[in-house]
Amino acid sequence: MAQVSEMSSASVLIEASSPADAAWAVEPKAEFIIAIDGPAGSGKSSVARLLAKRLGLDFLDTGAMYRAAATVMIDHGLTFDDRDSLVRKIEQANIGFDWTSDPPDILAFGRSVAHRIRQEDVTALVSPLAAIGEVRTLMVELQRQIARAHPRLVTEGRDQGSVVFPKAAFKIYLTATAEKRAERRVNQLRAEGRHADEAQVLKDIIDRDRRDMSRKDGPLCAVVDSETVDTSELSREQVIDTLEDIVRGRGRRHQA
Repeated sequence: MAQVSEMSSASVLIEASSPADAAWAVEPKAEFIIAIDGPAGSGKSSVARLLAKRLGLDFLDTGAMYRAAATVMIDHGLTFDDRDSLVRKIEQANIGFDWTSDPPDILAFGRSVAHRIRQEDVTALVSPLAAIGEVRTLMVELQRQIARAHPRLVTEGRDQGSVVFPKAAFKIYLTATAEKRAERRVNQLRAEGRHADEAQVLKDIIDRDRRDMSRKDGPLCAVVDSETVDTSELSREQVIDTLEDIVRGRGRRHQA
């Protein structure tokens, strides 16, 4: 028979007879958020999605939201020189998700842009676009709106635990060496049949880290109350197991 223990006013952990049978239950209107941050190539998106599936929570890919904003910028011929028009158009796009799909489909102006967000022209603009304070302010509010509608949430990005959800139940910082992250990206590109220059990919990752960590608004950082997980030598499955252990293990410690 399952034992129920309080983790917080927002959530309870149901301990079943085996880990495979365990499940999370959260009061319908209570907020329970697992915030995962980390640099490009650390595996946040795939890990967060699969962790959410294991725990029965919703999944929020905030990187997809910034990529959707970049598609809006490109497809409407906007530039960084006219910041007011750029921010206004992104706001009008009402970037969000179709939660009936798995994983949720990213939308702009009510239409899917999932086919666009990983293309090279979009990737090239994401980091400088995300450095614009007005864009980040808009995205933070959109992400908090999503959390109000989907309070059982695993969210990933660069500033989820530090800025967007500073009171998240769990804050995790995923990292890996720049060389390992570059290797993963090269393998991904080659698997897609695309050319990849290893030296250039590594340089791009190092440059992206520098921009993300040094920007004024929502810089990438590991907050003091987060748990850091280095994924350099771990498989995806091992990373997910580690994160699940962190979440469930802390619940067991609380119960004890």
